[in-house]
Amino acid sequence: MAYNMETNESIIKKTKDGKIGVIPTDTIYGVAAAAFSKKAVTRAYKILKRNPKKPFIILISSIKDLSLFGIKLDRDTGKILHSLWPGKISVVLPTPSKKFQYLHRGTKNLAFRLPRDTNLARIIKKTGPLISTSANPEGAKPAETIAEAKAYFRNSIDFYVDGGKIKSLPSTLVEIKDGKVNVIRKGAGKISLIKV
Repeated sequence: MAYNMETNESIIKKTKDGKIGVIPTDTIYGVAAAAFSKKAVTRAYKILKRNPKKPFIILISSIKDLSLFGIKLDRDTGKILHSLWPGKISVVLPTPSKKFQYLHRGTKNLAFRLPRDTNLARIIKKTGPLISTSANPEGAKPAETIAEAKAYFRNSIDFYVDGGKIKSLPSTLVEIKDGKVNVIRKGAGKISLIKV
């Protein structure tokens, strides 16, 4: 079965309309939706059969996007983020606002990633921040092709963007504490020594 390549404009329009898609990210195929659409986020949890206490990673187009989540960076954290991003590293940051309860699921933290992929960053700049997670129901193997993603989700996903076969690790997940980077999950992103 053939899958039509979505244009950037189409992806942006559908995402802004609250649709959920499977798109190539800077690491693997991801299920993506507008982070500020509570309805789309709630639906994504159902489609993925995801643990309701487990937050999604948020893809952003610039460090400035963090302010949209009420995050104020101290100098050291800002310096560390500039050394890690853009790249395949997702960083857990405190996001305690009750306004984002539907995103942080009571954890009062969210993981953010600023992708190096310029096309993806351009899309996010137009759509606003996106939730993202690997394209598979919880516990299943991440889809490496659109055909595999389609087999998982069928018509429950609104659109699919074919980027060929993508075989990669998910992003490296880290947190910043006391000016140091602690690795929570090793993945595709490499971390060099950071001095603050």
